[in-house]
Formats: sequence, C-alpha cells, structure tokens
Amino acid sequence: MFWIITLILLGLFLLIVEFLLIPGVTVAGIGGMLVIVYAVYSAYVDHGTTTGHITLIFTAIASIITIAFSLRAKTWRRVSLDTNVDSKVIEDYDKEVKPGDEGLTISRLAPAGKASINGNVYEVWAQGELVDPKTPITVIKVDTNKIIVKPKQL
Repeated sequence: MFWIITLILLGLFLLIVEFLLIPGVTVAGIGGMLVIVYAVYSAYVDHGTTTGHITLIFTAIASIITIAFSLRAKTWRRVSLDTNVDSKVIEDYDKEVKPGDEGLTISRLAPAGKASINGNVYEVWAQGELVDPKTPITVIKVDTNKIIVKPKQL
C-alpha cells in the first residue's frame, strides 16, 4: 500500500508541475495522469475492490484539493513576476521635425518607409502615393508619433 500512496503523491506532484511550471500538455501532465491511473489500478488488482474504491475516492478528493490550491490567486502571485513596465514606445517628433522641413527618402514609401530629415533617419508616411527611394520630400504634417510627407514639388 506504501507504493500506491507514493505513486499517487508523485502523480499529483507531476500535475502541479504541469499546472505551474510547464504550460500546455507535456510529459509531466501525461506522466502524472498515467502514474495516478496505474496507482488506482494497482489498488484494485493487489488489494481488492473495497481498497480500490477507497483509493479511487481518496485520489479524486486529493486531485480536486490539489487543483484548487494550485489555481488560487495567492499561489500564482508567489510564482509570477511582480514588476510593472513604465516605459513608452511613442516618440515625440513634434520637437525635432516641423511641417515644411525637407529631406530625402532612403527606402520606398509604400506608404511607409525610411527617410532622412534634418540629418536624422525617421519612419515616415507618404500621403496618398508611393514614393521611390532617393526622392526629395517635404514634411506636411507631424503627429506625436507619425510624420506625413509628400514628394517635393520641383
């Protein structure tokens, strides 16, 4: 009977590893289920029907309790990362580029691409048309994170 209890505890441990450490269906989860099923099967075969029923009921209750404790919020707080990301991706182009500034495209604007304006490289958007590389451009509008350009009129 010691080996059956040991196998059930090992199966429950593998299920906890599956829930908390290795997400998805992996060897730990499948192995845990197989070990638990084998332990219950062994209880029926080696010790009779009554002991098998008791083992099955104990295993079902232990599994429910284990799953309930593993999925509680406090359990997840202990194993999860507790930091906040305070950075921003948005760049403020209003201070560097003004409407009317001129530049030269580096890549094709279809409608977005790279351009050199005031000696710096920016991602720019063409207004309504495709612009070939090495074409002179004029800035017509600057949003917080978007520079809209058009080909320079010659």
